[in-house]
Amino acid sequence: MKLLSRIKNHLTAKPEVKLATYRSYGTSSHLYLLGRAIDDDNLKMHEDQSFFRTLSNTYKQFDSYEISNAEIALELPNGVVLKTKTNAKGYFLYDKTISLNLKEFANDEGWVKLKVSFVNEVHNSKITNNNEFEAELLIPPIKASYGVISDIDDTILHTGVTSFLKWRLIKNSLFKNAHNRISLEGSPKFYRDLHAGKKGDEQNPIIYLSNSPWNLYQYLRIFLEVNDFPKGPILLRDFRTPFDKTLRPEKPHKQKEIVNILKTYPHLNFILIGDSGEHDPAIYTEIAAQYPDRILAIYLRSVKHRRQMRRVRSIVDNFETVPVLMVENSQQAEEHAREQGFI
Repeated sequence: MKLLSRIKNHLTAKPEVKLATYRSYGTSSHLYLLGRAIDDDNLKMHEDQSFFRTLSNTYKQFDSYEISNAEIALELPNGVVLKTKTNAKGYFLYDKTISLNLKEFANDEGWVKLKVSFVNEVHNSKITNNNEFEAELLIPPIKASYGVISDIDDTILHTGVTSFLKWRLIKNSLFKNAHNRISLEGSPKFYRDLHAGKKGDEQNPIIYLSNSPWNLYQYLRIFLEVNDFPKGPILLRDFRTPFDKTLRPEKPHKQKEIVNILKTYPHLNFILIGDSGEHDPAIYTEIAAQYPDRILAIYLRSVKHRRQMRRVRSIVDNFETVPVLMVENSQQAEEHAREQGFI
């Protein structure tokens, strides 16, 4: 009877839901904050977790239940509340100019903490965390000399994006523990040096950009923290299925995000870091051609793919608008950055 009672309680229990927020960026008067209303998957990613726990976590990340048309409240540090609604996939976005000076509420590293919550009860669901969810927004300090926009896949994390049918990408991203993923040699130190800048305390913003879906946000956040990369916004994209009928974006995800960052910080120039595996060379050089006075340099990590490298060479060899450096390792990029006075 006890077993039957437990099964009944499990079947009738209300699912727990939460607001997942993603590290983002802004200015003293403008915030750009994305989040998602989804079921609480209770992910527990441990360093010593078993292979089957890793599989379970992977399944939970992609088997999400999205809450559409939910009203969301964002509480600013002065108590003012901004409201919006989630879209059909559960996402909500605050892209808004405000009268409050957010910089007054930033910590020493430029991070502002905000709170989001559901305005109303969610039908047939239980809201976790007492309906309080923390969000973080980076406002680069005035002393920052430049910013860095970096790809993740095969730039600082080996994924095998150029492998046949991308099987290595699937294997590495879905079946390996985030705590055990090793960054590409020298990357963490190089990024810490860029964050510190020439003077050593510039706190130059590092913004991470990837074509990975938002479902892998927590996985990638743990990887960056475990490998001691500088803390920064992480910008991913929506996961599209073959059955997705929503309109595709006019511009590639990375291009749209980079342009938005450049417009948000017109006083900052940027270094772009990526790899030669997919579309980074074409996107980065197009951005540099469009904003020639804003891009200081482009660093592209070479991948072991002969045909792909020939295609990349055809793009970058005659590009003279900004310095484009093809590197085999972080040390080569570091040497160039030191010569240019970036670090």
